[in-house]
Amino acid sequence: MSSFYWAILAAVVWGVVPLIEKAGLVKVAPLVGLFYRCLGVVLGLLMLLIFIIKPEEIKSVDMRSALLIALGGFLASFVAQIFFYNALKSGSVSMVVPLSGSYPLIAFILGILLLGESFNVPKLIGVFFIVLGMWMLKIG
Repeated sequence: MSSFYWAILAAVVWGVVPLIEKAGLVKVAPLVGLFYRCLGVVLGLLMLLIFIIKPEEIKSVDMRSALLIALGGFLASFVAQIFFYNALKSGSVSMVVPLSGSYPLIAFILGILLLGESFNVPKLIGVFFIVLGMWMLKIG
């Protein structure tokens, strides 16, 4: 399957999940909700370990790569999820998800500043629309 279809599938799942989580958070504190979400991640991890990843593949990863990826997982799946669940608990899905999903803007800016990535007119137009969308959500 091509990267396009994988990305579409990811978008569909990421689009459905906040609705499920919002419904789950109705009677649950955000941190308790995060605990149960992490149980789902552990289940997925166990499935990877049992059915998909070979032990030699895990051992073949260098320490730096493992630490950087683990740090990314901790920040995205734990720290940011705490922020997201607090926003989702008190806000509307239609506002919280697009705002929290504006992370490409942050990645774009950091990619230019820290990684020396290119800056061009199409990217500038994309950034303009992201910022415009965030502003419209704020005033709406």
